[in-house]
Amino acid sequence: MIEIGREAPPFCLPNQDGVEICLHDLRGKWVILYFYPRDNTPGCTREAQEFTERLRDLEELGAVVIGVSPQGCESHRRFAERHNLEVMLLCDEGREVIKEYGAWGKKRSYGKEYEGVLRSTVLIDPEGKVREVWRNVRVKGHVDRVYEKLKEKVKEERGV
Repeated sequence: MIEIGREAPPFCLPNQDGVEICLHDLRGKWVILYFYPRDNTPGCTREAQEFTERLRDLEELGAVVIGVSPQGCESHRRFAERHNLEVMLLCDEGREVIKEYGAWGKKRSYGKEYEGVLRSTVLIDPEGKVREVWRNVRVKGHVDRVYEKLKEKVKEERGV
């Protein structure tokens, strides 16, 4: 399980275009790493659209937004094209990164228990340390909360 203040677990995963993205290559930027269950489902689509809508604001604060789920790259590419998504989507078919970040676990739906991706978001600072973790995320209002927290952390960093 990841902890605030600790080094974020390293990873390298392919994005929707098959290009390998490594956390260490993003040093110097804030990283908003969000884990979502499945491409093209209503909640996951809304979350990706809301991150896309706020992408310019987040980028102005020095952040990159990355979604991670266990679908393959082709699924992610179609998902991004279908919904005009501008956020990067990483393919974690083996679920290693999802598990490493504590975004895999027991879920309950219609009285049945199963394992799956737990919607969560991690904010990683430019030095690679975890600065905030949101667990059991509800999509409505989440992107705004992430933006406000990022703005707060950037002000702290700049001593404002």
